Amino acid sequence: MIADLSRFDPNGVSVANNNVFGLPFTEENAELIIIAVPWEVTVSYKGGTARAPEYILKASLQVDLYDSQFQNSWKKGIYMLPVDKKILLKNDYLRKENELYLNFINTGEKVENNKFMCKTLKEVNEGCTIMTEWVYTQCIEQLNKGKKVGVLGGDHSTAYGLIKALSEKHEQFGILQIDAHCDLRKSYEGLQNSHGSIMYNVLNDFKQITKLIQLGIRDYSDSEWNYICDSDYRVTTYFEKEIKERQFEGQTWQQLTDEIIGQLPQQVYISYDIDGLDPKLCPHTGTPVPGGFEMEQLSYLFKKIIVSGRQIIGFDLCETGTSPDGWDENVGARVLFKLSNLMLSQ
Repeated sequence: MIADLSRFDPNGVSVANNNVFGLPFTEENAELIIIAVPWEVTVSYKGGTARAPEYILKASLQVDLYDSQFQNSWKKGIYMLPVDKKILLKNDYLRKENELYLNFINTGEKVENNKFMCKTLKEVNEGCTIMTEWVYTQCIEQLNKGKKVGVLGGDHSTAYGLIKALSEKHEQFGILQIDAHCDLRKSYEGLQNSHGSIMYNVLNDFKQITKLIQLGIRDYSDSEWNYICDSDYRVTTYFEKEIKERQFEGQTWQQLTDEIIGQLPQQVYISYDIDGLDPKLCPHTGTPVPGGFEMEQLSYLFKKIIVSGRQIIGFDLCETGTSPDGWDENVGARVLFKLSNLMLSQ
């Protein structure tokens, strides 16, 4: 079904009754479906990202629709599914349970010596598994309809379900990860589906992922460094320090992007943790780290990926915080629009 845009004015004021970005599309006639996942159960520092989909939806009404890189991509249709209130309620309950658990282990106590904490940990892990299966079900349903799909979190663990669904549709693909963190920890803090374990989990579970390229990493552990070194080049990490030093010594961002893109397979999934940006753009993200990219640096990289002839098969945008002045969700809405146009430009 093709949407009738004859009565829609892209230069007018956004109509609040319309969907994301004030667009008049429906689930049936939109080419791109955004799955909102209100989940932050395993966040280990600052909360707020579970409400990000709702806040980004509201902020998106202020985004102008002209994109100089992808001028008319949005006309193919973008539709964001409503936030599932049952998932949000489950998140709120388990988030409090996990806070109790994290406070307990931070005292140095042994979980196995406390039956209540053992039960709490089991409940949190089971809840996270239910969430990933829910996301998978939503995503595979849309992919089977021929839709393009993006996930809007929530914490980074929300991406697992979409990556699982895509692994059933593609024999091989690569992941381009924008992030301040590697997310390569095994069962971080005892949590099997932690936001800090998402890349470890998908690499371990899906052989279809032939390459992971990480950009902007600036906060990581010994175990993650060892994982990268032992990955036989399945993982290539461009640390923040390395990127900056190469630029200080005269290399351009164009040279670096050409090198990065040259390592990507034909089909690419983009995993965009917003803390990969400079914290001035996302001060309320869950785990902010000094350093990071400007938005235009990444927009340039995305443009070059399309020019190279590679195909974007999906994306997630996660870890956007919510702020009293609306700044974080304002930035998040603009990142979401760029990612959406990127997918629809093909």
